Amino acid sequence: MAKKQAQDKTSIGFEDKIWKAADVLRGNLNAAEYEGVVLGLIFLKYISDKFDEMYQQLKADEYADEEDKDEYTAENVFFVPKEARWQVISEAAHTPEVGVVIDNSMLAIERENQRLKGILPKNFARPELDKRRLGEVVELFSNIQMHESGDEKDLLGRTYEYCLQKFASMEGKNAGEFYTPSCIVRTIVEILEPYEGRVYDPCCGSGGMFVQSAKFIRRHSRDLQRISIYGQEANPSTWKMAHMNVAIRGLEANLGKTYADTFFDDQHPTLRADFIMANPPFNLSDWGQSSLQEDVRWAYGLPPSGNANFAWMQHMIHHLSPTGRIGLVLANGALSSQSGGEGEIRKNIINADLVEGIIALPDKLFYSTGIPVSLWFLSRNKSQRGKTLFIDARQMGVMVTRAVRELTEDEILRIASTFHQFQQGTLTDEKGFCAVRTTADIEAQDFILTPGRYVGIAEAADDGEPFDAKMSRLTSDLSALFAESHRLEEEIRKQLGSIGFKL
Repeated sequence: MAKKQAQDKTSIGFEDKIWKAADVLRGNLNAAEYEGVVLGLIFLKYISDKFDEMYQQLKADEYADEEDKDEYTAENVFFVPKEARWQVISEAAHTPEVGVVIDNSMLAIERENQRLKGILPKNFARPELDKRRLGEVVELFSNIQMHESGDEKDLLGRTYEYCLQKFASMEGKNAGEFYTPSCIVRTIVEILEPYEGRVYDPCCGSGGMFVQSAKFIRRHSRDLQRISIYGQEANPSTWKMAHMNVAIRGLEANLGKTYADTFFDDQHPTLRADFIMANPPFNLSDWGQSSLQEDVRWAYGLPPSGNANFAWMQHMIHHLSPTGRIGLVLANGALSSQSGGEGEIRKNIINADLVEGIIALPDKLFYSTGIPVSLWFLSRNKSQRGKTLFIDARQMGVMVTRAVRELTEDEILRIASTFHQFQQGTLTDEKGFCAVRTTADIEAQDFILTPGRYVGIAEAADDGEPFDAKMSRLTSDLSALFAESHRLEEEIRKQLGSIGFKL
């Protein structure tokens, strides 16, 4: 059953089944604690299945040693020692010690795999985690093969991503710390096309930018070995989550020696990236400006102490290679703000011919906030010098819940195609949607980058009905509505009068 569902890339039946099974563990745990339990179990089953798959291959080879750790390391497979293998966990599923067994397995795996040291959750033995329910989830996982072959091997990665999304919906305003909606990430990746080179995210959250980059490369049948991944994250639990997320996708990433504040402890000080993709915290205040006033990164002006938007942007520009490109998400205020010197910084960045395109997105795309945001694309080597593309996508998207909207596949591809046409010099302005403007045009607008100023309002479609005929029809309809209104008014007066009230 799982295999059949895995073949349907549009189906989330399998992922939803896993989520609902794991959801019984929630009990009185808060979302952050519960998150570690669910994602940790998925990751443990993943590396166990990948290990077992290779173990069986080596066992069938008379010249290989299935217990030789180097055999696994050479194939980028995590080595799982005997005491940590899933069979041991499965056998303990319906015993009170199942939590201890899982914790010990996590410790043993970390000892054998330096990349995972200090990363895996080890809190399954705590009293508040219901061991009977934990055993039921272990049993469910035991009956499902998590590794797949060919195009289906992404199954568990999609399950992990699906659970991340579910946690984001549960955590609401706190979700922004670790989760960027996949439709936004996908839009950035489709525009930047990171086929090869150094990919960097200075506030990487759970690693969504890296995952979507890998998906893009696989969709286009390119070699994943041609990209190098660099990231940084300040939140310790999110940093660990990112390690598991990239590992579950078969990716190697340098996420820094430790979790750390990007502004005060840059984990990649000499990096010059070819692609930078990021969703920094919106309008972050108290980011430490007073201690960083002479920092070399502020080449276009000192960012204000009360808002880190242009501190993030300049940090990224500082880390760009001579041909590097940036795609980042910012709150709309960055497009027009003049406070704290932000207008001057924006002006300097525009005059340096770094801004390649701005895309205004609709509201309600985030679990953490309903505010609309914009995508900024910057480049050190623009194909259209002195020009900037503006796209107004505020009318796009479909509501998937009462509070959350998503961009559709077709909408994402339309936006990306528009951007690529601009880069090729073949784009024609479309009123209400896209426009190409020069730096002089932007200067005439006081260096404000709000797309609506440049794309205008879409022309209403002509329905072909002559004006006189339309007015005659509409006034006739309006007259009938007025007459019905008077009839209803009299009926209301009559009914009120029948019970002794006058209006």
